[in-house]
Formats: sequence, structure tokens, C-alpha cells
Amino acid sequence: MEWTDEGIVLGVRRHGESSAIVELLTRSHGRHLGLVRGGAGKRMRPLLQPGNSVTTVWRARLDEHLGYYAVEGTRLRAATLLATAHATYGVTHLASLVRLLPERDPHEDIYEMLDRTLDDFDDAGGAAAHLIRFELAMLAELGFGLDLENCAATGATTELIYVSPKSGGAVSRRAGEPYRDRLLPLPAFLRQGERQGEGGANDWSDQDLQDGFRLTGMFLLRHVLEPRGQGHSDARDGFINAVTKNRARISSAV
Repeated sequence: MEWTDEGIVLGVRRHGESSAIVELLTRSHGRHLGLVRGGAGKRMRPLLQPGNSVTTVWRARLDEHLGYYAVEGTRLRAATLLATAHATYGVTHLASLVRLLPERDPHEDIYEMLDRTLDDFDDAGGAAAHLIRFELAMLAELGFGLDLENCAATGATTELIYVSPKSGGAVSRRAGEPYRDRLLPLPAFLRQGERQGEGGANDWSDQDLQDGFRLTGMFLLRHVLEPRGQGHSDARDGFINAVTKNRARISSAV
């Protein structure tokens, strides 16, 4: 058995004296493990860091075997990502989200989104908005997508500022006003027709980001994590705290 694919490193663990078992999210073969001979050595270690993009050849005698990877780097982001606290936590949390996907099951849209997200992690606010969108995409990929394009009560497509915690559907300003204390805020950058956040750090308010993480966090816990006996990763809390501190430091310096 043999195939060639693009991949993003999710994690590595040492195997024996010099080898390593590497976990990749590949474009066409999903989340996939393989053994890299010499993967624990000085030459390979910088390449096999979470967040790096690689091309890989996987070989095994049978499809169900662990198999061997031969990898080459294409975009070595790890050194840049590990230089900031929010990016370090963010990469770890993204990997924990991807591990919710079945092994060896292709999810090309998630691969593409992870690739773009890792390429745009410099600005803490932008990284937070990307991560919130990634959590929304994971909910949809796992069968629990939120409907944020139409009002769940009226079908309206404008002034969608709330989300129903029961249905996961958007609710318009008019329909939701009598029940606003029971509804979740829908951040502006997630509203249909009001996509913000393609620029600098001021494109998202702190409240927008808090509301976004509260929204995705609640549905991830209810539908995905708690049924598996899990909770949010420590890296998620670390990422949110690092983003908050980073934005507070920038604001105080202005």
C-alpha cells in the first residue's frame, strides 16, 4: 500500500530510540498516523513540529497497518507560531479539535480551513476570529451545524443578532427582543452579510470575541464533548486568556 499526500502536523510522540509516530491531517486521507524513522533526531525534529505543512509518502504492507511516513517540509510555520503565547495555545487547541474527527476519514474542507487559519495567526484578534469560525466549521462537519443565515422564528435574513441556545438558529432583532435575556448574542463578524475581520486588530471588539467563544463553546460541549465524556481543552482557555492579555496590552499602549 502506498499513497502521496499533503499534510499538516498535529502531534508527534517518540517511538523507540530514534523514531517518532507522527499524526497528520492530510488533504485526501484524513487524520492519519505513521512512523517516521529518525523522527526523534536533530535533523527531523524541527520539521515534525505541530503546525508545519509537509508532503508525505505513506507506505505499509496492509492498509490497516500503522505504516511508515517519508516527509518533506513545505511551510515550516512552527518557529513563528511558537514565538507567541496565543499561537502556541491556538495550535494545540486546533489539533485537539481535529482529533474529534474519525481517523482516516477525509475532510478536505477542514484541511483547507486549518491550512488558512495557521497561515494567519499573527494578529491575536484575527487569530481568535479564525478559531471561532473553525469551531463553527467543526460543529457542522460533525453534524451539529448552526443555522446563522435565517431567523429561526420568521425566516428573515437581516438584523440577525441573537442565537437560540435550544435550536442553534439565528434570531432577528425584532423576533428576539422579548426573549433577549434567554438568547445568545451573535457577534457581528459571524452575521450573514456583515463579515468583518479581514484587517487589523481593531476589526473585532473584545465583546465580539467573548460572545463568539461562548457561542461555539456551549454547542461544542453539549453536542460533541460531553457525550464523549470530555470537556474543553486547557489550550482553549489558555488561548482565550492570551488573546485577552495581548489585546489589553495593545490598547494600553495606544
